[in-house]
Formats: sequence, structure tokens, C-alpha cells
Amino acid sequence: MSYGQQRPGSETGHIVVSGLTKQYRNVRAVDSLSFSVEPGRVTGFLGPNGAGKTTTLRMLLNLVTPTSGQATFGGQRYADLQQPLRHVGAVLEASSAHKGRTGINHLRVICAAAGLPKERADEALALVGLTPAAKRKFKGYSLGMKQRLGIAAAMLGDPQVLVLDEPANGLDPEGIRWMRGFLKALAAEGRTVLVSSHLLSEMQLLADDVVIIAAGRLVQQGPVDKVIGSMAHGVRVRVRTPQGEDLAKAVTALNATVTQAEDGALLIDGLDAPAVGRAALTGQIELHELTTERPDLEGVFLELTAGKAGIR
Repeated sequence: MSYGQQRPGSETGHIVVSGLTKQYRNVRAVDSLSFSVEPGRVTGFLGPNGAGKTTTLRMLLNLVTPTSGQATFGGQRYADLQQPLRHVGAVLEASSAHKGRTGINHLRVICAAAGLPKERADEALALVGLTPAAKRKFKGYSLGMKQRLGIAAAMLGDPQVLVLDEPANGLDPEGIRWMRGFLKALAAEGRTVLVSSHLLSEMQLLADDVVIIAAGRLVQQGPVDKVIGSMAHGVRVRVRTPQGEDLAKAVTALNATVTQAEDGALLIDGLDAPAVGRAALTGQIELHELTTERPDLEGVFLELTAGKAGIR
């Protein structure tokens, strides 16, 4: 296998979702959804509960039939790929295996079914750090170990594309950090990595791009920094003072905009923290808090999906 080596481009690495729709009786889980995922990057797939993320991933992997539209890898549907495990690896839930089977034997069974050399099982276990637990029975695996075993299974074919649904479930902080480094390394090799997650702070650290959906529809897509930069407000200053009216007048005179947060703090746009501090000093205004707030992915996500139902 070529783990850790620079990979040439692959025709299956470009994911395109085009007009994808899934109707379940009175519920439209996915509604004319279109987006693309590029090789060499980690793309976060985000949305509220019930937004249609898992349904979309299942349609991508031919586990659910779309009502209309299509999803392709390099122009081919998953069902049309020759030896799909060599092109696409996927983990849609924690690994499931016979409770009495060891981790290494579980992977060797998959290798045999897929026509892969059994040595790949050992290589995949080493890749995810499970070699010490290779001969431990599956029933003794923690949830985090099961997640790693699932990723090992997805990597057996040395795929160009990796699709993961909530891969950090059950991982402790060290495991989450490992996962972040692992997925970034795969993308650096030129692979395509599509990850859905509810851990927005982790997605801000991990993802190069994000696709945000709500109620089965696309609401935003792009590089993480540009999506965050699209927020209605940028950097702003948060201030607490017993002389709120005086401070508001002082900074408004400097062309700043002042709003009040729910907790009573003043939120000031148009001035940086040193300028606000100087205005307060000039006006002899007492300050209890003076901090700079920067937009983050969580704030953008909540702003973009506010009031949008998960399913309709």
C-alpha cells in the first residue's frame, strides 16, 4: 500500500452532488442539493440534526436510491465503479463485527471478500494505531476503538476518497487529535476527505472547506475562512461598563456602531479594542470588560441555520 506517500491525482477523487433529492412520503429529506468536493482537501459536511446529511451520504454510496438527481465520483456513480473499495472508503457508523472475532480477523474477512491481500489488514490496523489490539476480540473494543477499526476497514483498498459520518464519536481528546492529524495527512497525499460532524470547533481546526445544509438544502459552501468571513459582522469589541450610555455616545461619535447583547454587554463594530479603551479613558468611563470577539465557524453555522427545521 502507498500509505504516507504522495499520490498522483485520481479520476475518482472529484465528488459532485447534482440536484440530489430524496422524498420519503410526506418528508423531503434532501431537496435539490448540489455541491462539489475537491481532492487534496478535507471538506466538512455540516447541518443541524435531521438536515439530511446521513441521507445524502447514503445516496452518495448507493445505499439509498435518490428520488432525483445524482452523486458521482469522477463522473461515475458509486454503483458503477470497478472495485469500489479501491476507490472509496466509507464509515457511516461505528464498526460492526462479530463480537467473538478479533480485529485482525474482521479485517481479513473483508480483504478476502474484496479480493485484497490479507496483509492489508495488518497495514490498516497499524495505520490507525490498533496493532496492539489486533488479537483482542471485538466485544472488548471501546467505542473509540470501534471507530478506528471502521476507519481501518475503509482504508483496506487504499482508496482515493474517504467518506466519514461523525467519525469522532466515542473518541477522547487524544483520539480526536489523532483523527485530525490522520485526516489532514490523507488530504495532503492528494486524497479527497468528506467528513460530517457536529463538533464545529473541531471542524474549524480540521476542514479546509465546508458544505452547510439545512432542511435538506445547501445554505453555504466554500473555504472555511471565507465562510467565516461572510458573517454579518466581523471582528467586534465586547464591553461591560456601568456607564453604557456614556460609552455608546463616545464611540458613536467615532463612527462606531453599538448594539446590546442579551447579557447586557455592549457590542461595538467599527473600532478596535485599543480605540474603545482610549475613548473610555478620555471620557473617564469605568470598564469592567474589554475584549475582542472574532467570528468562528460555530457562530456562522448558527446564524446560517437559525430557524430552519431539520426536516420538512
